[in-house]
Amino acid sequence: MESLIIAGIALVKVLILANIILLTVSYLVYFERKISAWAQSRVGPNRVGYAGLLQPFADVFKLLLKEDIVPEQANKTIHTLAPFLALFVAFTTYAVIPWGPDVTIFGRVIELSVVPNINAGILYVLALTSIGVYAITLSGWSSGSKYSLLGGVRASAQMISYEISMGFSVAGVLIFSQSLLPSEIVKSQSGLMWNAFLQPIGFITFVTAAFAETNRLPFDLPEAEPELVGGFHTEYSSMKFAAFFLAEYANMMIASALIVTLYLGGWQVPYLEKLGLSAGWEAIIQVAAFFAKLVFLMFFFIWVRWSIPRFRYDQLMDIGWKVMFPLALLNVIWAAVLAMLIK
Repeated sequence: MESLIIAGIALVKVLILANIILLTVSYLVYFERKISAWAQSRVGPNRVGYAGLLQPFADVFKLLLKEDIVPEQANKTIHTLAPFLALFVAFTTYAVIPWGPDVTIFGRVIELSVVPNINAGILYVLALTSIGVYAITLSGWSSGSKYSLLGGVRASAQMISYEISMGFSVAGVLIFSQSLLPSEIVKSQSGLMWNAFLQPIGFITFVTAAFAETNRLPFDLPEAEPELVGGFHTEYSSMKFAAFFLAEYANMMIASALIVTLYLGGWQVPYLEKLGLSAGWEAIIQVAAFFAKLVFLMFFFIWVRWSIPRFRYDQLMDIGWKVMFPLALLNVIWAAVLAMLIK
């Protein structure tokens, strides 16, 4: 009976999180179009529903009804599997991200993450994000197009280069928190002991690497339209194209959630306990704080896209190896010294 209850709770958490992700990702596209319109003194989507609020659903229906075209030279099996591999990686990464403190409901303590208490939670996230590069590389190779192939090769080189800096940035956080458990990393940032303040170099390198890992401007070289038509997804249409599109925004959301968890205190609200609120109200405020930080970072991702021009490919590699890598190493040394002084 106990195992059935645990399985039921896990299923409810999966359903809640899946719905939040799908709705958020759908409306991220809408907000990106609205923010880009604001940046360019335009109106943006305003035809479907009030203020264009139903535009995401119209886009989905349009893509569902489009013909699925596969090039003759394509490896059809891999061409079909690649976008869904990208989607699978994007959605399963959310399993270990805690979006709130433990809550007690009907006398049972429930952790607010789908798969809590995984001792290697951060390693799980890094491993899955590394697998994501295979989806893009395979899609580029299997399409039978030189533009797609160039996009896939660029993506693999870019992601491998910036994953090293990202890994060393995370190492600084792990040294300070002395745990691989995401919830413990959040708890180590109580008060104003946020890693963004304690390790500003690591914070900057991680955020920059997150832009490169999610292929967002100014690091969207794998799909640079003026050079590669559409990059790795040039030969995709219908729901396969929609899967890549969905995966891109889901990756942006997971990158934002990781930044919040590792550097911005997760669900922590500084000195909230001094207000003397009940446990229920504290939990509600903390969950709201997590999602407020998440929304701010997603806005930052979109704002940067419409503010900064794309780097050249040689500049991208120079930044990755000559600037980011040394800074990430410096941050590890700083984190070790800091841990000895504070801990």
